[in-house]
Formats: sequence, C-alpha cells, structure tokens
Amino acid sequence: MSEAGSPRPGTRDDGTHDDDASLAEFGYKPELKRTLGNFHTFAAGISYISILTGTFQLFYFGISHGGPAYWWSWPMVFCGQLMVALCFCELAARYPVAGSIYNWAKRMGGPHIGWLGGWMMLTATMVSLAAVALAYQVTLPQISSWFQLIGNGSGRTDAAANAVLLGSVLILFTTLVNAFGVKLMARINSAGVAIELIAAIVLIVLLAARITRGPSAVTKTFGLGAGQSLGYLGAFLTASLASAYVMYGFDTASSLGEESKDPGRNAPRAILRALIASFLIGGLILLFALLAVPDLHAKELSVDGLQYVVLSTLGSTVGQIVLWCVVIAITVCELAVHTAGIRLAFAMARDNNLPAASLLAKVSPRFQTPVLPAVVIGLVGVAILLINVNQPQIFSVITSIAIIMIYLAYLLVTVPMLIQRLRGRWIPAKGTFSLGRFGLPVNILAVLWGLAMSLNLAWPRAAVYNATGPQHWYLRWGAFLFIGIVAGGGFLYYWFVQRKRTGVLEGHAAGS
Repeated sequence: MSEAGSPRPGTRDDGTHDDDASLAEFGYKPELKRTLGNFHTFAAGISYISILTGTFQLFYFGISHGGPAYWWSWPMVFCGQLMVALCFCELAARYPVAGSIYNWAKRMGGPHIGWLGGWMMLTATMVSLAAVALAYQVTLPQISSWFQLIGNGSGRTDAAANAVLLGSVLILFTTLVNAFGVKLMARINSAGVAIELIAAIVLIVLLAARITRGPSAVTKTFGLGAGQSLGYLGAFLTASLASAYVMYGFDTASSLGEESKDPGRNAPRAILRALIASFLIGGLILLFALLAVPDLHAKELSVDGLQYVVLSTLGSTVGQIVLWCVVIAITVCELAVHTAGIRLAFAMARDNNLPAASLLAKVSPRFQTPVLPAVVIGLVGVAILLINVNQPQIFSVITSIAIIMIYLAYLLVTVPMLIQRLRGRWIPAKGTFSLGRFGLPVNILAVLWGLAMSLNLAWPRAAVYNATGPQHWYLRWGAFLFIGIVAGGGFLYYWFVQRKRTGVLEGHAAGS
C-alpha cells in the first residue's frame, strides 16, 4: 500500500480519474456494479440524516429539557459536524471505497485502529437500525388508531410491543430491498428523498404562514436549569442531544463509493450537500414550529413533539398528509442505515476481519450486492428491537450509546488523520476536494468537537439514561459500561483471534 499522503493514482492521459484506482491501492478488485449518479449518492447521505425522521422523533426531548432556546443547539451541532464532514470530504476524494469509516481508519491509523473503528460503527449501525424502526410507533398511531395493532395503547407494554411489530415489518422491507441490489435500493431511496425534501419545504412554508410570535421566542428558557450547578448551560447541553442525535451519517454518501460513478469528485460534494441541506431545512422547520405553535407552554410539546405542532397548527387533514411524508422519510432513513451497515460488513469481511468472512463478503452474481450481510444485520436489528418490549429504559440507554459509538468511530478517523497531517504525511488527492491551508485547523476543530460531544453524550444524566424510576447505577453509567464492554471485548476478540487471520480474501484481491 502507498503512503497515506501520496497523490491520487489512476489518472488517465485525458486528465480523468480511474474509478477503481483507489481499490487497487487497498488490494481489492472491483466487484460491485457502478450504477449510482450524483443524486443517488446525495440521497444516501441525506436519507441517513433524515431531517423529518430526526426532528419529529426528538423535538419533544429538546423542548422538554431546554425550552425553545434549545433551537440554538442545531447550528452549534452543525458547525461541529461540518468540521468532521470537511475532513471526510478530503478522505472521500482520496479513498472512495465501501465501508468508508473502516477503511479510512485503517489507512490513517493502521489495521488495529481500522478494525476498532469498523467494529464500533458496525455495532452502532445495527442498534441504529432498531432505533429508527421505533419511529414508526411515534408517527403511525397518530395518523390512525388502526396502526395500534397490539392493545389500545393504554397498557403498560402496548406501545413497546406494537413498536416492535411495526419496526420488524420495516426491517423486513429494507432487508428485501437491499438483498435485491443497489439499483432498486437507490430508486426507492431517491424517490423517498425527493418526497421528503418536497414535504419539508412545503411544511416550512405552511408553518411560516402561521407564525404567531417573533424570533425572540427562541431565547426563552422557561427557567430550566435553575438550581443546577451549571444553570441553563447544563439544561442546554442535555437538550443539545436532540440535535446531536440527528446530524450524523453523512459519510454514507462515500460508503457507496464502489457503486458510484466518478466517486472521487461526487462523494465529497454529496457529503457537504447532504449536511448543509439537512441543517437549513431542519433548522427552519424547528424555528417556524416554535414560532407557529399556538401555545409554547402546551404540555403536548414535551410529549408528542412536532407531531402535535403539525396537527394543532395545520389541522387534521394537512397534518396527516405531512405525517405520511414523515413515514416515508422514516422508511428511506431505515433503508439508508441498513445499506450503510451492509457496505461496512462487506468491507470488513473482505479483509477477513469478521467471523464467517468468506460468506459475508460473497457478492451475489445475479444482484451484484452482498446478500448475507443484509439478512444478518436485519435479524440482529429485530433481535435488538425485542429488548424494547419489557425493558424500554435499557433500550433507550443502548440507543443513546449507539450514537456515541458513531461519534467515537468518527474520532478514530479524525484523530489519526490529524497525526498524519502533523507528520506531514497527508496530501489530499490532486484535482478533487482539498482544504488547502485550512486542513490543519479544521482537523483540530473536528477532533476537539468529537471529544467534547462524545463526553456530553455519555455524561451520566438521569434524564437520558434513567428517565423513570427505579434508579440504577448501571443505567446512569450505561454509556461507559456498554461502550467499554463492546470496544474492549471486541478488541480482545480481534487481538487474540481475528488479527491472525486478517488479509484480503482470495477472490476479492486485485489480480485474482
């Protein structure tokens, strides 16, 4: 393999780039079919972030812990994640390969860091698959009571059991779509994203037309944080999790690099467009929702969130149309999360870095996509969902921890990249995306942001990790315990078992 900072190879005489050049650098041969264009890669990134899914699922949390002023966490998180995304853009231009986080961490930090980054991301993705599936329960029963298939919703476990049922149906759908090939996935995903974007813009216009108060509303804290050691800052940092839980996954645009056309140029653009579009659209939805809701003090805001705002502000008919668009957004978000997990599992298995690697890395000759990872990840997602039936608190802890693991996986890329820069060994690909002289300060800010937000996400708050009684120390400290077990246990397995087997599998190696 060449040095991390070597100029991008594979340039033809006419100045264009060979799409498969970066694969050869990693020792891989091209196996996945290149069918995805600009919008497809953009759609993959923005559907993973999924503004309608995230804002409708988490608005209640932000408003209940930070009041209307929690809105300022949205631009704060965007600025931090933009630093990370800019670093990823340079990497995507240089190494547009499947399982981007795994391969970038491997190239920047070596095989051990690469495995740990891939393992953290893969585990988090499977938990996220289950977490996103739960969003059906937040929205569908509000459209019609017919979707409350188990009980009437008033029983202690009615909602949790129904959420598992609806979520399992969704995971079955995404498993089948992904198993039948990337082209079908891309068509459904792109159509869903188009509907989501149109619906989001229409929602912004409708809410803006019903504004009842001035922008000073987003400075109201409702006295939250009073009596705490950090005052409102403590409340704001808790509420900021509602934004931090949404704005990630933009790297998915580059994880499809082996199935994209001219990925070295298109992947960086798709990453930035997905993040910036999500920030603008989501920020306006949240802002106008706060300015248009009839009563900022309504208790329903802290229970039903944006669903309540839409139904109370726009009326039942228009509100239900919007909620159906949210259902579509949840569906394509789930599809994107599943797709990203499959590419990550394939990338690690291709390096013989997972159990049963030869089976997981097998590409279907008919559909030209890895089928077994789609099935395995789907089954694990359903199994994780089942935890929610009788132990919803534990599930909420695991879900929160999954987001932290993604932030940590990002750090396992940005920290080694910063070390490469400081050693003078990182030179961006020529003729594509480059931060130039801003590369070092942006990389430093990306690392500082990742460390700060990971600590904020993991802080043992009862409101996040043990919201209802009885209080348990292992729930409060769940982030440190669970991540320690997953990362430590996983790395021990790698070090004593998998490390001795690592190497590109025969049949996947360049020249085979």
